Amino acid sequence: MASNKIKLRNLSKNFKGAKRALKLLERPDILLSSILVGNNFANILASAIVTILMIDYFGGNVLLGSIILTLVILIFSEITPKTIASVHPETFATKSSWLLNWLVIIFKPLTWLTTIISSRILNLLQVDPKESVSNDNLNTDELRTLLKEHGDLIPGKSREMLSSILGMEELTVEDIMIPHAEIIGIDITKSIENAQKIIASSYYSRLPVFKGSIEHIIGMLHLKDSHQFIEALENEVDVKNILLETVFISQSTTLSNQLHQFQKQDMNLGLVVDEYGEIQGLLTMEDIFNEIVGKFGAARADLEKEFIQKNDGSVIADGNSKIRDLNNHVGWDLKEDGSKTINGTIIDHLGQIPQENICIELEGYRIETLSIEDNFISKVKINKKGS
Repeated sequence: MASNKIKLRNLSKNFKGAKRALKLLERPDILLSSILVGNNFANILASAIVTILMIDYFGGNVLLGSIILTLVILIFSEITPKTIASVHPETFATKSSWLLNWLVIIFKPLTWLTTIISSRILNLLQVDPKESVSNDNLNTDELRTLLKEHGDLIPGKSREMLSSILGMEELTVEDIMIPHAEIIGIDITKSIENAQKIIASSYYSRLPVFKGSIEHIIGMLHLKDSHQFIEALENEVDVKNILLETVFISQSTTLSNQLHQFQKQDMNLGLVVDEYGEIQGLLTMEDIFNEIVGKFGAARADLEKEFIQKNDGSVIADGNSKIRDLNNHVGWDLKEDGSKTINGTIIDHLGQIPQENICIELEGYRIETLSIEDNFISKVKINKKGS
């Protein structure tokens, strides 16, 4: 009963005993009935035999026989075997399943009777024995806790990745997208030199192409078509036929669903829109992968520049920095369920845009604005209270 069914399922691939144990555990009421019938039968039989021995050979000293039998049963039938079984439950279950299977068959008439009676009582208590099978099914939070507390055999980095994958059902596109103000693309109303410069320095294989602003998106340029695109601009030819179709993503889509959509559509970049169709940001396949495996290389170096840690434990950050990036980089736990940026969180807390530098306390963190430019908080200093 203490055996881990997941481990037994794994063992059942190679051991018939484990498969038998799993079959027995499908009906724990029948298994328990058989064990208890056998257990009580053995104890009563032992009591009868000891009583006869005491009467025939020890002058009828039944009390002595009871003491001896109690010690023998406790040591050899209860404490010792149950301790062994609790330490090695899967091994014990696998090896004992053959005998238990026969006990279930032998005691079937008696267990049938006791099961019927106990089933009536369980029905009155609204207890279904078969529900024990589904008790081994874990939800996302339980799996994450299992990884955190009992995943010592899994390398730390792998545990983090598995935990991130489980968290993809809870995260939405809005949580990790590149904000509207930070989208880099090609504006065809500007010079050809500007387009060439953006293409040459692009971090991605695709770039949005728009006219005047990102709201007037024309399409997506694949860098393999950049030479043809530049030629079309030079010859003042319509570039739309060169561009790929723009993929639009709802900001409320979960990351797991969006990853599936990217694979299905064979795309790795899309524009994020709100419920009104207004463009809110941009999401790439790499952003999702970074959420799973973490930042590395140049991206990690950029984070170290974005969040400057001081000797006193405080952090200097940009106002448009994402709270999620701050939490992941520094190991803090600022709430992320409201605005996604530091600037937005401060404005939400105050209910207005601050006109001068201020200092606020928010959920155990002290946030001080260092610079405000054009109604935008550009620099902040954050301290975790007690650190």
